[in-house]
Amino acid sequence: MIRGIDHLVLCVHDLDKARRLYERLGFTVTPRALHPFGTGNHLIQCEGNFIELLAVVEPAKIVAAEPGGFSFGDHNARFLKGGEGMSMLALFSDDARRDQGEFAANGLDTYPVFNFSRRATLQDGRQVTVAFSLAYVTDARLPGIALFVCQQHAPEYFWKPEYQRHANGAAIVSEVVMVADEPAALRALFEKLEGAENVKAGDGSLTVNTARGRIVVLTLSAFARRFPAAAVPAAGAAPRFAAYRVAVADLGRVATLLTKNAVTFGKAGGRLRIADAFGMIVEFSEDEED
Repeated sequence: MIRGIDHLVLCVHDLDKARRLYERLGFTVTPRALHPFGTGNHLIQCEGNFIELLAVVEPAKIVAAEPGGFSFGDHNARFLKGGEGMSMLALFSDDARRDQGEFAANGLDTYPVFNFSRRATLQDGRQVTVAFSLAYVTDARLPGIALFVCQQHAPEYFWKPEYQRHANGAAIVSEVVMVADEPAALRALFEKLEGAENVKAGDGSLTVNTARGRIVVLTLSAFARRFPAAAVPAAGAAPRFAAYRVAVADLGRVATLLTKNAVTFGKAGGRLRIADAFGMIVEFSEDEED
């Protein structure tokens, strides 16, 4: 079963500082929400997927994982000890329990499905409950990174049109980029997540086509060619998510907005690029795919 990119978890130390930057990038950012397990977030909703700015806001509520379990809060708290960046990638699910069973049958390292809910405020002031079921996957080849599927139980309350309209014209998160010494070493993992027919090896790369967007894994040299101004991880470092791309309607409109908001950016190959947004490179492109 092929699954689309649901959202990116971008882990930061200072949630307010991250919100301010993303507003300067032209995104509409949701109000802060609190999780019952010590983290808080702001969301940037696009057309069917979203970006989650996440921080540890109540450290006393962070609980370590029990044996055989997974702790969302503890995972992100530990990730932050090594710096900011993308700690997790979520894929869409309409049945997290089914997906967990499929992943386990494929030999992936899985955990019991995690269910949680939180309160949300609608535009008219009504308080509603949004609820989620998450099925996690970890892999020894991706230390410090977690993958999971996210099932929403009340999507009619989660998705809000007013938060999907952005000054920069953002439409969808179209690509996530990982850098690794040996992308081919991750092929079996992604084949078990998305199906072998959706994973293709290239020159210095591995491309995973999902139902919504794609995941690209680049070697150090391929990463340096695509992002020549970025810091390249040292050889032997663990694979990490390093960049993502957002499809927009008008790149000129984005450039004008970034200039007005005093955001430094570069331009290459029909893309605008912000070199360092809390450990991530952010790209804007008019095309969802090259």
